[in-house]
Amino acid sequence: METLLGIYLNDQLAMGLAWRELARRAARNNRGTEFEVPLREVASAIAQDLETFRGIMRAVPVRANPVKTGFAFAAERLGRFKPNGRIASSSPLSRFWELEALAMGIEGKKILWTTLRDQANLGKRLAAVDFDGLLARADRQRSLLEPARARAGEEAFARR
Repeated sequence: METLLGIYLNDQLAMGLAWRELARRAARNNRGTEFEVPLREVASAIAQDLETFRGIMRAVPVRANPVKTGFAFAAERLGRFKPNGRIASSSPLSRFWELEALAMGIEGKKILWTTLRDQANLGKRLAAVDFDGLLARADRQRSLLEPARARAGEEAFARR
């Protein structure tokens, strides 16, 4: 069973790395806009969660799979080349897609913390990890991001 947990943890680590990189890029791309502050705060929180997750992996113990983490970085970078309705510049759809993807990632992280706590029984095995606190932190991240996501959707889909 530990082998399956190790695979799961490495898959989740790879996704977390991809979301961290997406959040950092989105924050950089939105410097000087109303979206910068929430994106920067969410990017910082995602990075903190990733370090917490790495600590969980060490405690289990499970080593990070460098192939999966490499694929995560490559996938995030390839995702930058998706069509956005413009040839040479970012579009309002790009911003909305990034915020939407981050919101989905945060929701997925809530599922991850619950799975680790309950189904993987790490809530009992790793008493030092505050899974309920991690869930509350994810809720705060989602609340911080939601007004920006909604505003970006209005900008992207407003009839002109």
